Amino acid sequence: MKYNHIGIPVTHHFEGEIDLPHLKMTVSDHENNPFGIQWQRYWDGAPYPESVKTLPHVAFEVDDLEAAIKNQKVIISPNSPSKGLLVAFIEVNGLPVELMEYKK
Repeated sequence: MKYNHIGIPVTHHFEGEIDLPHLKMTVSDHENNPFGIQWQRYWDGAPYPESVKTLPHVAFEVDDLEAAIKNQKVIISPNSPSKGLLVAFIEVNGLPVELMEYKK
């Protein structure tokens, strides 16, 4: 696994907002800082578990998403939020963790 970003949910507007209507959320660019910090604001009706919408999560790149989620508590099933990317969320010690597989 390789660290990708930390996602921090907020309820206020922030600089550099990127609206993602198909995901019902707004994010910042996690590559605009050396630490991979990404602000996230979820829209009304966003179809995600409450823990994902209210607690920070750490995201890791994996080579094989299906293998990485095996025997884990999956809280968001594998999906493709953008071309060439598969993601899933698991719960680890009560916190959400995002696993990301980039298709090469």
